[in-house]
Amino acid sequence: MGPPQRQDGKRRLQISLMAVLGGLLLWGCQGDRPGKSLAPAPVPVVVAEVKARNVPVEIRNIGNVEPFATVGVKSRIAGQLVKVNFTEGQDVREGDLLFVIDPRPYEGALRRAEADLARDQALAVKARSDYRRYAELLKNQLISQQEYEQAKSTAESLEATVRAHQVTIQNARLNLSYCYIRAPISGRTGNLLAHQGNMIKENADTPMVVINQIQPIYVAFAVPEGQLPLLRKYLARGEVRVEAVIPTEPDQPESGVLTFVNNTVDQTTGTILCKATFPNPGRRLWPGLFVNVVVKLAEEPGVITVPSQALQTGQQGQFVWVVKPDLTAEVRPVEVDRSLSNEVVVKKGLNLGERVVLEGQLRLTPGARVEIKHPL
Repeated sequence: MGPPQRQDGKRRLQISLMAVLGGLLLWGCQGDRPGKSLAPAPVPVVVAEVKARNVPVEIRNIGNVEPFATVGVKSRIAGQLVKVNFTEGQDVREGDLLFVIDPRPYEGALRRAEADLARDQALAVKARSDYRRYAELLKNQLISQQEYEQAKSTAESLEATVRAHQVTIQNARLNLSYCYIRAPISGRTGNLLAHQGNMIKENADTPMVVINQIQPIYVAFAVPEGQLPLLRKYLARGEVRVEAVIPTEPDQPESGVLTFVNNTVDQTTGTILCKATFPNPGRRLWPGLFVNVVVKLAEEPGVITVPSQALQTGQQGQFVWVVKPDLTAEVRPVEVDRSLSNEVVVKKGLNLGERVVLEGQLRLTPGARVEIKHPL
């Protein structure tokens, strides 16, 4: 009986120890996981409030600055260039003397024409006197009809010659005036292509200098054909203002007026050419410069806008993440009307006062808890 009793006692002791150890292990596991389970940490996000404000109705595009007028100055006569009366890049006014072509050959032609006129005028005076005298002699039948007719013909011929010489003198004076080439418009001269001493051709293919009028000045730009009805609508109401923004100086736009809409749509691009006129008092707009053009049509009141970075694009279209009052995230499909500089105008899908997520969208899921960081 002795040995079996000792074995039973050892067995009971082992069972008791295993039970105690299991309890300790169970207690330790419960101590590591209090409650049912740990909730996921909230996602940090940056938000902005949905607001309503007055926004402009605008057409934006890239434009190119063009001179208001461009004239290539050419000579209307041939000769040697004896004087250049300006420097390259100089501002000139209409009527300023630019070039002088050697006037001596044309002065000589004028003097010769004047001498021929004086000679034939003297002959014409004598011929008229003879004609009057022959008329009296014919009345008294002292000369024949043929002699009278000859005197009359001579007088009329010389009078016609005098008139021809007068026209020749006018042409000679005109050619002489062409020796002095003056600025046809006010503007800024470009590269000088003819220098003193050069032989100049009449109406040569290459101009002697090009003058660009830059005050006022044009900005040309294209408008999509779909926006043409809107543009014409506001043009019918009155003056349409246009701003030209130099990319390197975005805070100093130049203000002008829309003055030209082309009469046809470019079929290759689907756009229509427009031009705005700018006074350009500081000459900040320069021919050939590219600028950002803003056509200001009207102002629309009470429009819902959100920052551009809130807008997301998915398979179902555009949407934003909205933070609900209980600080959970919701996907909200939206309909965007148009884009502004740093905002978008939302036509449908958002209400005033709601909060949209600007940063942290990649970690969000529908119903996820969020933590707002630095609200805007």
